[in-house]
Amino acid sequence: MSQTVIVPVLPLDDEVVLPQMVVPLDLADADTRTAIEAAQAGARENGVRQNDFHRPGIRSNGGDAQVLLVPRLDGEYGAIGALGTIEQIGRLPGGGRAAVIRTTSRARIGAGTTGPGAALWVQADIVEETGADKLTKEAIRDYKAVIASILQQRQAWQMVDSVQRLDDPSALADLSGYASYLSNEQKKQLLEEVDVAERLVTALAWARDHLAELEVNETIRKDVQEGMEKQQREFLLRQQLAAIRKELGELSGKPATEEQDYRAKVEEADLPEKVKEAALAEVDKLERTSDQSPEGGWIRTWLDTVLDMPWNERTEDSYDIKAARAVLDADHAGLDDVKDRIIEHLAVRARRAEKGLGVVGGRRSGAVLALVGPPGVGKTSLGESVARAMGRTFVRVALGGVRDEAEVRGHRRTYVGALPGRIVRAIKEAGSMNPVVLLDEVDKLGADYRGDPTAALLEVLDPAQNHTFRDHYLEVELDLSDVMFLATANVLESIPAPLLDRMELVTLDGYTEAEKVVIARDHLLPRQLDRAGLTADDVAITDDALGKLAAEYTREAGVRNLERAIARVLRKVTTKLAVDEVRTPLSVDAGDLRDYVGRPRHLPESAERTSLPGVATGLAVTGTGGDVLFVEASLADPETGSEGVTLTGQLGDVMKESAQIALSYLRSHGAELELPVGDLAHRGVHLHVPAGAVPKDGPSAGVTMTTALASLLSGRSVRSDVAMTGEVSLTGRVLPIGGVKQKLLAAHRAGITTVLIPQRNEPDLDDVPEDVLKDLTVLPVSDVREVLDTALTSAAVLVA
Repeated sequence: MSQTVIVPVLPLDDEVVLPQMVVPLDLADADTRTAIEAAQAGARENGVRQNDFHRPGIRSNGGDAQVLLVPRLDGEYGAIGALGTIEQIGRLPGGGRAAVIRTTSRARIGAGTTGPGAALWVQADIVEETGADKLTKEAIRDYKAVIASILQQRQAWQMVDSVQRLDDPSALADLSGYASYLSNEQKKQLLEEVDVAERLVTALAWARDHLAELEVNETIRKDVQEGMEKQQREFLLRQQLAAIRKELGELSGKPATEEQDYRAKVEEADLPEKVKEAALAEVDKLERTSDQSPEGGWIRTWLDTVLDMPWNERTEDSYDIKAARAVLDADHAGLDDVKDRIIEHLAVRARRAEKGLGVVGGRRSGAVLALVGPPGVGKTSLGESVARAMGRTFVRVALGGVRDEAEVRGHRRTYVGALPGRIVRAIKEAGSMNPVVLLDEVDKLGADYRGDPTAALLEVLDPAQNHTFRDHYLEVELDLSDVMFLATANVLESIPAPLLDRMELVTLDGYTEAEKVVIARDHLLPRQLDRAGLTADDVAITDDALGKLAAEYTREAGVRNLERAIARVLRKVTTKLAVDEVRTPLSVDAGDLRDYVGRPRHLPESAERTSLPGVATGLAVTGTGGDVLFVEASLADPETGSEGVTLTGQLGDVMKESAQIALSYLRSHGAELELPVGDLAHRGVHLHVPAGAVPKDGPSAGVTMTTALASLLSGRSVRSDVAMTGEVSLTGRVLPIGGVKQKLLAAHRAGITTVLIPQRNEPDLDDVPEDVLKDLTVLPVSDVREVLDTALTSAAVLVA
């Protein structure tokens, strides 16, 4: 038969008290104070002398003033509470009042009743505990051992002996009320468990879990401490924190560390299989690397670079051939060779797509074109137009002045500040694996002790190899076979032959005067009007004025100086509008140019230069395009004592040899040509090519030097309307040369009407614009005699 007691209820909101516990309760809490006062008042009514509530610090004489400590979690009362006796009432060290209560047993809350004070009085049945006989000595011993281990971990040595002396299984289980590692819900579960065996088993399981957690923490602490120096306290604390976060992350299934975050990013990223394997290997290495090691920063930078690469991103090509041609024509006038090649490339891709033909042998249909031509013809801007016509992204890689191989292939990761090469950075910037990449100024690459960048480009620009390109920094295969590479250069001589062999050469030889007028009208003038703050309604420049600017003010292969001249005209116009000298709308004609840009800088001078014997007009190709070259010859007076050959004009070795060959030919064939070559034994020959500050070289001036010498010896001047080019042999054969188109354009700009070219260069005339061929008389020749018959005038003047 259970015992029933009538006691006031003391609700506890933030803790759970189990039997056999001694707890202090702050009397500042209204519920606590009310329950204590009611218990004391009830004890007095029963005739038991108690300590006066208002006389703190006096111990009770029997502890008969009782309260029922009931947990009230989340506003709900528990069904079972701990019956406690008021042991003492006094003051805390801080000055507040408190009551010390010793709990004795469990009591089940029954019906409410009345009692003194404002507290809630209830009938409570003292719970009779069961199951103690089912416990074994092993279970009790295990629980004591686990609790002792936990106390030892916390350095609570004085409590170990107290636990070992306890033999009551119920009291042992209720020791969990002091455990800080248990939650209030867990303690409430133990309070309401009346079966001693079940209570002890539950407490034992929770204690083992906590001991295992303590052992994990201790293992982590020891593992971290083994690798650290004794005095690195701050580092030790950081490592412990990282290890704890790692353990918590494994329990929750979420990345709790930066290393796990990188692992999640790599696994979620859309990477090729081999790249993902390499990235995961680096993540494993990062997890094993100390935070203080510089290698961790290198690995993070590498992972960021790999994750930022667009491994599987590609833009869809535009297969509308007519629209693509319209874009190219709208952006650039002329340049039909380049446009045709781009259209052919698109047509092939469209055909393959239509037939369902994909990648063959790991290679796609990328292209490598080399755009070679003088400055200002639109090589760089052509790249943007090609990208827009194909529907691809565009990125420019400037190679001018690069002398380090690592700029192309990347640095090894062992170097401080290592970066991927410019090709990889261009792909990353483009955001796709099939952009149009413009390798600008590839002929300006240099070489020194850091390597040869042109050699590094061999694999990049080889369609048979670049599908497995390896950057030294990434060290994973990068597929460049779908990239369209456009390389620009001014001259071919400085590009190594193996590199040039990997590119499809497209020559941009410059514009005719008519093409320049179209470009100036449709592209340059609108752009400069906008920069000058003017509109087409404010000022107009006629085609005649544009033509005169191109012919007489800016004689060049490209249009860069022409644009500067237009800008100068518009600046003058803007200035005159600002001071009210002129009114809009204003028209600038050819006759008005002198007021805006001064006198013409380039006038025909061939007639003046060739009016005397010994001067011939040749054609040459320079880094700025085709140009007219004058060759002058003179004979020294025998009395001066000068003999031999003198060559001036900063000539290269090949050009000097051409002069020697020309002189040797005339000496051996003078009689046949009816030239007085006998005096050459006693008179020195001087050959000069003006513009002496400009280096000159090449074999194409051979016929020009021969003609100048023949003109000097015969006394017959060279026709002013004739220019010539070609290499000469000792037998008088005229051999083929390069740059025919550029040379004919230069002759056309200079006002020449007749041009002599080697007969074997006749097929090159197919590349010359028709409007240029209409204005020129091009005579293919195969022998020097034909050159002399055509170039020399019939009137003879005796040589002094």
